[in-house]
Amino acid sequence: MEDSADIRPILIVPYMWIGDFVRGHTVVRVLKQRWPNRPVDLLVTPLCAPLVDYMPGVRAGIIVDLPRSRLALARQRSLAAELRGRGYGTALVLPRTWKAAIAPALAGIPERVGFFGEARFGLINRMRWGEKALPRFIDKNAALALPNGAPLPPEWPVPQLVVPPEQSARWRQENGLGTGPAVALGPGSVGASKRWTYYPQAARLLIERGIDVWVVGGPGEKTLAQEIITATGGKARDLTGTDLRNGILAMATAGVAISNDSGLMHIAAAIGTPTMGIFGPTSPYLWAPLNGLAATILQTKAELSCQPCQRTTCTMNDHRCMRDIEPSYVVDVAHRLLVSASGSSAP
Repeated sequence: MEDSADIRPILIVPYMWIGDFVRGHTVVRVLKQRWPNRPVDLLVTPLCAPLVDYMPGVRAGIIVDLPRSRLALARQRSLAAELRGRGYGTALVLPRTWKAAIAPALAGIPERVGFFGEARFGLINRMRWGEKALPRFIDKNAALALPNGAPLPPEWPVPQLVVPPEQSARWRQENGLGTGPAVALGPGSVGASKRWTYYPQAARLLIERGIDVWVVGGPGEKTLAQEIITATGGKARDLTGTDLRNGILAMATAGVAISNDSGLMHIAAAIGTPTMGIFGPTSPYLWAPLNGLAATILQTKAELSCQPCQRTTCTMNDHRCMRDIEPSYVVDVAHRLLVSASGSSAP
């Protein structure tokens, strides 16, 4: 623990994909262990902004809407002016891009910590090295919250999202979702190869067992949701939409979450909902939540030399890493988790 009298605020510039943003809460927790009296703020996109409300230890989220494809210097200057007014003493810039470091530098934040990348000399004035030697994404990010050169701990503090139970109960009532056992499905992902295609079949089997099914995701998952609704004769509920808060509350309220390797998987795990992660082209060691999964689902029929390939589109073996995961197996595991969580016999 460092100087407890230090109260200068800290800014984190995180990765803005949903799952990466959730995992960034580990960085918050490491900072709060190191400097318990320094407030921690996060830059956040409009999409991820609802997550900040459920993150212990975060004082505020500063919403930014910078375009991905261009510099947008006028917006960077506007953001820098806002940051300058907040009096930050330290900024942790997690992405290695030049653009991510511009506003903290223009704001004159005294300590700007980040790994070497894209010739950011001057923009980052507390440069770190050795990122490539760190095996996992979380190691690369959370190491920036430690003193330079400090050894990595045996375990990092896990991300946390704390959803008040009364908020979950109110949300369920407002959406007319009843009180029965429910499984939340997250059929979407970034990259088609990470998508398990048997969600409609699994949803039908779950409903046949008397379990409610909710489909969760963004507007891009509307087509997938409709396939599931059709397969269940309209009995599954489509909860996809533009507001991530709706997805957070669905994952907090469900008895079990089943998801591809996606942001929703990390949300559910950080909340503490029993979460089943379905993995094919990506490695659970590298990409599963630190929180741990109630079940890590992988195909076991045959060893595939191409797995994990980390590709967004399958180019060999006809997507067997996902195609060989049978719906009945996934449903059996979900059913056992529901029974275990409720402490009662199955519906």
